[in-house]
Order: sequence, then C-alpha cells, then structure tokens
Amino acid sequence: MSAGNAFTVWEATYDLLRKLGLTTVFGNPGSTEQPFLKNFPSDFDYILALQEASAVAMADGFAQATGSPALVNLHTNAGTGNGMGSIMTAFQNKTPLIITAGQQTREMIICDPLLTNRDETMLPRPYVKWAYEPKRAQDVPRAIMRAYALALQPPAGPVFLSIPLDDWDQPALGIADVRTVSSRVAPDPDRIREFASRISGAKKPALIYGPEIEKAGGWEAGIALAEKLRAPVFRAPASERMSISETHPLFQMQLPQAMGPISTILAGYDLIVVIGAPVFRYYPYVPGPVVPAGAELLQITNDPTDAGSALIGDSLLSDAKLALLALHDLVEDRSSLPLPARREKKTPPASSTGMPLTAEELYAALGEVRPEDAIVVEESPSNFMQFRDYWPALKPMRYFTYASGGLGHNAPSSVGVALAQKKLGTGLPVVMLIGDGSLQYSVQSLASAAQHNLKIIYIVPCNREYAILKEFAVLERTPNVPALDLPYLDIVSLAQGYGVRGIKADTKEQIQAAFRQALAAEGPTLIAVPIKQELKPLIPPSVKA
Repeated sequence: MSAGNAFTVWEATYDLLRKLGLTTVFGNPGSTEQPFLKNFPSDFDYILALQEASAVAMADGFAQATGSPALVNLHTNAGTGNGMGSIMTAFQNKTPLIITAGQQTREMIICDPLLTNRDETMLPRPYVKWAYEPKRAQDVPRAIMRAYALALQPPAGPVFLSIPLDDWDQPALGIADVRTVSSRVAPDPDRIREFASRISGAKKPALIYGPEIEKAGGWEAGIALAEKLRAPVFRAPASERMSISETHPLFQMQLPQAMGPISTILAGYDLIVVIGAPVFRYYPYVPGPVVPAGAELLQITNDPTDAGSALIGDSLLSDAKLALLALHDLVEDRSSLPLPARREKKTPPASSTGMPLTAEELYAALGEVRPEDAIVVEESPSNFMQFRDYWPALKPMRYFTYASGGLGHNAPSSVGVALAQKKLGTGLPVVMLIGDGSLQYSVQSLASAAQHNLKIIYIVPCNREYAILKEFAVLERTPNVPALDLPYLDIVSLAQGYGVRGIKADTKEQIQAAFRQALAAEGPTLIAVPIKQELKPLIPPSVKA
C-alpha cells in the first residue's frame, strides 16, 4: 500500500500476529507500550503479571506446554531489566519467545529522556538469540516476522525487539508477508552411520537422555533405541524435562551435577552416548574425570554451542528425534540380551509420629493420592530428588522445571502451563512443588492464577530456611554464612492475600485430604506443609570420586 494509506503499522502488526497464532500476550503494562495495547483486539488475550519477570516466565511455561512460540510485552529498559532473570532461564530452557519492549519516542531518543532504553539491544544480551530495534517504523512487522523465525529455529530461544512508541500510528508498507521455517535439523548421513557403528561396536554402552528428546517428541523413539540396545538410560544432569518414563526397566537415575560423581556412576561403561543435552551441566566443582577411564563419549544435540562447549567426545548436530530414529535403524539388535541391573528404588518411609514430617514423608503421602495425568512444575532445590522417588514421571509433557537454576521462574511458569491446559481443553491439573523460600521470588504470580481461576495445586514444603544453601556451605566448607533462615513467613496468609485458597496441613491425613479437596475444587489451592529441617549431602558419599 502507499505511504498515504490509512493502514497503519499497528494494524499490520496485529494482522501478522493473528496469522502467526500469537494472540495471547503476556505482560505488565507500562507507558511506552500503551500505543501498542490501545484498542486491544477482542480476539486477543492479555495475561497480566504483576511483575515483568513473572510475565516472561508465564510465557515460557505457556510456550513449552503448547509447543508454540509465545509473545511477551515489556516496559522499555525498566521492564526488560526486571525480566532479565526469567529471560536468562528461557534462553537456557530453549523456549521460543518473542519479547517486545516499548521504547521512547524516536524524536526524543537523542536527548535520553526518562525511560529511554539506551543501547537498546545490549540489555538482554547474551540471553537472547537476536536483539533489534527497527530503523524505521515501517519495518516493525518484518522485524516481528524475522524474530519469530529466529526464535523457532533450533536451538529455539527468546528474541528481543525494542519498538519506539510513536511507530504504531505510522503508515504501513502493506500487509506483512508470513514465512515458515523449519524447526528440525536432520543428522548428516555419514556421521550418523559412523555413530551407529561405534555404538554397535561398544561392549557396554550407556545412554544419557536430555530435554531435547521430549521437546522433539522423541519419547517413543528414545525408548525403542534403548530397548533395541538393551542399554541403561540415565537422565542428563539438571535436565529441565523428562525423556523416558522413570518406571521403565532401563531407566536408572538422574546424574548428579558434578564431574567426579558422574564418572563414578558411569564406571564400567565403555561408550557414553549423550542425546539431547550438554556434556555436562555442572554446578558444584567436585574434581574428577569427565567420563571414567577407558570410556569414549558421543554427543547428539541441536545446539552448536552445547556441541562446542563439550570438554571431550565427538558431536553430531541433529534434532534428537530424527537422530534416534536413524540410530534405531542402523544399530545392531541386542534386544535378546538380559536387562541391565537397575538401581535399587526407594521404599516408602515408615510411618512417623514425629512432627513436623520429613520431606520424604510428605512426598510419600502425596504419591499415594497422585492422579496419573497431573502435570508437575517443580522448584524445590533442596529436596526435589526425594519428590521424584514418590512421584515419577510416566508420560511426556508431565514434568517441567528450569534449566538455569535461577529461582523465581517456576511459580509463574506454572501459571503459563496451567493456562495452556485451559486453552487446549485438556482438563489436566498442574501441581506446583515449590519451597517456601523459592515462592518469595515471584509470589505475585499467585494473583494471576487466581484471576484466571487456574487449576493449580501449590505444594509448599515449609522448612523455614534456605536449605540448599546450607547444604552448599557443607560442601564448599563455608561456615557461618548469614541470612539462611526464614522463620517469619506465613505462606497461607500470602496465598489468601492474592486470592488463592490457602490451607495448612501438618499430618499425612491432612495432606491427603487437602490434596483431594484441591483436585475437586475450582481454581488454585495452596497447601503449606511444615517439614523438618534436614541437611542432606549434595553429593551422596556413595558416588563421590
């Protein structure tokens, strides 16, 4: 259309967003976004978060649960700064997000008025795949199309656009062109044959499955490969998604996040095959080899950065599902071999009359009443492995956590996951396991759960401390670290203040009754459970190098 036509950048952008399916907008409105949000179309939904970090995290959960990109609208530099922790986590989650931020009026940017986003593409780096401010208003729709394409292509991730507030009323060039892009990369045929030959030639291979498998829809392909090889499957360290049922006979355990312990657990295997994960995601430094002596390593990932950062081994770039299918057709069939020995599973703890309950007793009680199809979002760093013992993942898309380790992401992320279930009509409840300390980082997200009447059951084990940091203090030999106790939090009152049903449960019977009531109720419920203060070793002595 001509420059004099009344068709505006605002109209062209909303037309493009409709065609891309980006009709749910997450944000916390500010002044520089109002020209974009004016006359908000009735076929769009605006999901209000009471803080920008929560807006980004909600969009992350929504995008992961729907399998499609999501749109976040932030407030210039202030809102982007508030959202950076969640942007960092979304980047490491490899979640496709299109993040837009309002910018000051173009005519005033030269004099740095209030709320100008200086060097507008610098603030979100390095945790976005692309950051850009269009050189002219007419380029806004094309910039959004480019952002969408870049966010979706592997490895997926967030992108960032800064848009001056006076761009929206400018005349558009016309209806924006819609493009499609591939979200999968197939393996190199020669290299996948080489990998298959090395796997077939190994005497005792081990498979390590990472989050890319579930994200690629590769659960069944991963199981088929493991069963054909009769190879044990380990979950990659600090993996934010599941890739195989934790009750499958070949599943062993999640690997710890440290060099020495990983190599100790993998001792005896001559070939380590990592599919869909970094090599490896470490946290505490516990010295030791990357893999045990005599073992070789192969890695398959869709992320060139993860391939490049591997300390050892040979890498292949590929979509995880496509690689698994190709390997299955090429490897030697060992399915007649006996199953490998499986690690001993936890037995339920003996009933205790002591109060408060231990975290293990809490999770054992929940395990007895869990609905099989419930979705779990987890942010309880000090005792989540105990939770997994009693609430194993059985199906795809039933477990979400964060890849970054940054607290505060998953309470609002659970809102996005639950909102996706509501929009998709699955009827699946969301169980949000979160520590009483972790909840404080994004407690305002409870209001969004209440506003949208979402089916979320918050399970809050209340140990009144930063237990994970006390455990690190033991590992790192840093005694007398201050401010690790939280004796003053009233979790039930906080929930009620945001419009969420809040219940305190002390005993197994009270926990199970409250959980059943929450399943039957409309809207969100928070169950706060006082638990015993316990320090558990971050690295169990049995797996130390």
